[in-house]
Amino acid sequence: MSYRAPVNELLFSLHTHGNLADIIQWYAESGIDEDTAAAIIEEAAKFSEEVFLPTSRTGDLHGARLENGKVVTHPDLAAAYQAFCEAGWAGLRAPAEYGGQGLPAILSAVCEEMYYCGNLALSLMPMLTVGAVETIACHGSEEQKQTFLPKMSQGLWSGTMNLTEPQAGTDLAQVATKAVPQEDGSYRISGQKTFITWGEHELAENIIHLVLARLPGTTSGIKSLSLFIVPKYKVNPDGSLGARNSVHATALEHKMGIHASPTCVMQFDEAEGYLIGKAGRGLLYMFTMMSHARLGVGIEGHAVAEAAYQLALAYAHERIQGSAPDGSPLAIIHHPDVARMLIQQKATLAAQRALYIQAAAALDASHQHPDPAGKKAARSRLDYLIPIVKAWCSDNGTVLSNLAMQVFGGAGYIEETGVAQLVRDVRITAIYEGTNGVQAADLARKTVADKGALVRSLLAEAQQTANELAAIEPSAAEPLNRALALAERSVASLLQQHEANHAATAVHADAFLNQTALTLGAAALAKNFLAARSPESEARFGSEFCQAQQHIARAYLAYVLPQAYACAERIGGSAETLLAVPLTALASS
Repeated sequence: MSYRAPVNELLFSLHTHGNLADIIQWYAESGIDEDTAAAIIEEAAKFSEEVFLPTSRTGDLHGARLENGKVVTHPDLAAAYQAFCEAGWAGLRAPAEYGGQGLPAILSAVCEEMYYCGNLALSLMPMLTVGAVETIACHGSEEQKQTFLPKMSQGLWSGTMNLTEPQAGTDLAQVATKAVPQEDGSYRISGQKTFITWGEHELAENIIHLVLARLPGTTSGIKSLSLFIVPKYKVNPDGSLGARNSVHATALEHKMGIHASPTCVMQFDEAEGYLIGKAGRGLLYMFTMMSHARLGVGIEGHAVAEAAYQLALAYAHERIQGSAPDGSPLAIIHHPDVARMLIQQKATLAAQRALYIQAAAALDASHQHPDPAGKKAARSRLDYLIPIVKAWCSDNGTVLSNLAMQVFGGAGYIEETGVAQLVRDVRITAIYEGTNGVQAADLARKTVADKGALVRSLLAEAQQTANELAAIEPSAAEPLNRALALAERSVASLLQQHEANHAATAVHADAFLNQTALTLGAAALAKNFLAARSPESEARFGSEFCQAQQHIARAYLAYVLPQAYACAERIGGSAETLLAVPLTALASS
């Protein structure tokens, strides 16, 4: 399996969509500048290609297994993770006061893309750890921060998210795990958690579980849940590791993909735990980690599709089928249908990258913007973009990886080519951290709650870009202008339908999310088109690269964007036909 990090495209997207110049100023204390940012990306590219990538196939063939209560992983993965921590990649975005590097989210996000391309299964552990670090940093006590964050920020201790249970699924109101207070201020945590990624392993010295549980006497429902830190090994007052806590993996799930990642059933038997923040606010605190994870999962879906695209592109250049008019052998990349599939992948990947970088930039602004009003606006933008990035990029992860497999033809169905693993691995991204139906419902809820104000502000920004494009190349701007008009109409339809029948909103939520994503992606590529024409871009990236960006933007606007028109038709139509279908009609005869 081969992969070359698209360094120029990452840097181009950072400059075009990442608000890089301002964010570097906000993070001035970290010592970051544009040259340093570029150097970090170059080094992350080498690490992903040279250290993580060789372990991807190994991890797939020799997946995690449970032996005598311990999770065993292939030694190559342990060595790669150790190198990851020693090189400082684990703490890239972790707070500097706890041993991290305190760098911007936009820089961490593009590095994460490369890690996920190298080895998705292994990269899940540091992704969750950073989310746990952020949760404790935002909501934990000073003692908890000092106890846990320094080792977690270095990757020496990993973190997990323990939410769901066998009977609960997505309905966290059904969580039954109990937390009984003790005289010393700790709690005894008892219950079972399922689908816990990297819940048990030996790659890190300790595992810090964040666990949702109920205090005695609390009623059912999500408002009575509290959040607890439950370490695998207890921590002594001097920071050294103490006795093993009573939390264990009782089983590993047998999964379709990401075999190197142990997905655990975790049993807590009066394990010692520590309350984070105030009782009854656990799910609110956990949303800090979930928000980080959902952004990360969107990048995962995008990254695996990027890796699959690169395999397909290389194969299309090598595979000979047929002959040219002059009789010379013809590589399949010259076949129009193969070129169509590759262009669709390339253009969609460019739009996805722009949207996740925009979300990461909003994350940075929500923390570092010098104006409180700017921070508030950035938080609202981030909250709106996260379900779009999570759902659209992960759904496309499957669509685009399948297109890559199709380029291979029969060879793609053979495991040795590598693309089959990517198709298997990426499928989970549309499911975990809230299925994409949940993301669509969340986006519809947010749209209805503010009566479409935020999405209309995003569409207004997109219209400004469309106007700039129209002044240069009207034919390219025409489909974007049409899409923006349809998006405005869909917002109005969604709001009107919600007033009449909430179920109709739920029916159309998926189409609304996809239409919004496709349209914002189109505006992003129109912005790429404009940026690629600037003398600064030509000087930095070269004329050939900039011309390619313009071609890809045209292709997206002409060929990918029209999917949004179909979404608009669904939203504008009646949901009653779908809602009127009796459930008995779904039964097989």
